[in-house]
Amino acid sequence: MLKQLALLLLSLCLLLQLTTADATTIAIADSGKVDKQKLLVLGAGFTAGYSAMLVGLNNAWYQEQERTDFHFFNDNQQWRQVDKAGHFWGAFHQSRAGIDMLRWAGVPDKKAIIYGGLLGVVLQTPVEVFDGYQKDYGASVGDLVANTAGSMAIVAQELAWSQVRIMPKYSFHKTRYAAERPNVLGKSLAEQALKDYNGQTYWLSVNVGDFLSEQSRYPKWLNIAVGYGAEEVVYNHEPTNYRSGFDAHRLFYLSPDLNLLHFKGRSKFLNTALYVLSIVKIPAPALEYNRKDGFNFHALYF
Repeated sequence: MLKQLALLLLSLCLLLQLTTADATTIAIADSGKVDKQKLLVLGAGFTAGYSAMLVGLNNAWYQEQERTDFHFFNDNQQWRQVDKAGHFWGAFHQSRAGIDMLRWAGVPDKKAIIYGGLLGVVLQTPVEVFDGYQKDYGASVGDLVANTAGSMAIVAQELAWSQVRIMPKYSFHKTRYAAERPNVLGKSLAEQALKDYNGQTYWLSVNVGDFLSEQSRYPKWLNIAVGYGAEEVVYNHEPTNYRSGFDAHRLFYLSPDLNLLHFKGRSKFLNTALYVLSIVKIPAPALEYNRKDGFNFHALYF
């Protein structure tokens, strides 16, 4: 959807604003001194960017929709909850960017975690409010819960471990189902990457080495990732989907993954690239399970 794309682009811009800001690395020690000039730059950039995004969404998306009184809409049973996994993933990385930007500005670490960790909720809640006034939609409690859970997941890890040990990631592969409803599931590859839930997989990539002792010889660049997706979800209304010959079902995956942040070095460009790329899952072999076919092995899964 357009609103999902806008949030994704804004999140990426926030990441790039942080990582290109100066020559320091992403993990910035708490200096105990707030740089007010940097904080002002971040505040102004965020306010301008987010305001522009909301105005753009209102003009390009919401003005075309019939408006009603504010109401809630229960979509928790739709798309086999893959969309909710996407909300979790998005809020996590938006909050991750918020935390690191406040650290860059010298905000004390605990305050940076708590205040920056709210960014995912701050970014996504107004969009749900907008949806609440649309006749064909409504504010989704499930989306709000997923957004909050994503933000809280990064806050909890930072407070507990002072690092991210379990990273939500995204991967996508093209499917035949988009051709069944291109207006909904996407016509181009870029649209399908955002709209076709059949091709989206959301992962939790675990930094196993960070849970082991310093003496362990386990390679800290090697993660283990568990993934979740769905297939044959062409219509979000289950009876319609079934009558159309599609049997929506969940997919579960187990796969090795790279801890990209382990490879950080002195290069500012490399560190920036690794930080941004760490939101996606690197293609790798994967073991899949689903109720229709049982276990399947993929030599290279995207």
